[in-house]
Amino acid sequence: MENYKLVLPEHLNHYGFLFGGNLLKWIDEVSYIAVTLDYPGCNFVTVGMDKVEFRKSIRGGTILCFTSEKNRIGETSIEYTVTVSKDNIETGERVIVFSTHITFVCLDEEGKKKPIRDTKE
Repeated sequence: MENYKLVLPEHLNHYGFLFGGNLLKWIDEVSYIAVTLDYPGCNFVTVGMDKVEFRKSIRGGTILCFTSEKNRIGETSIEYTVTVSKDNIETGERVIVFSTHITFVCLDEEGKKKPIRDTKE
């Protein structure tokens, strides 16, 4: 699944670069959308991201592409790989700026882990 985001002035720190927390929030959001669409009827919450390392700076006006791909599935949890790239609007070149693995767990109505129902397979 691909999603795009335009980096606006309200997303920047006092040096004019994207706040890392905004990027992490967007990764959580786009991967939550992916897992929810992949497994309708399941209630997921984020339990972790494996690595947070910002590879390239991101300035205002940048178009970011978020790619979420299912990586690993367990009985109650599922992991997605999220890659963030920035597109150069003048050249069309795409450069990876961030990647991580994010893990979700499926919960029942009482907040307890429950098995993931795979409605797509």
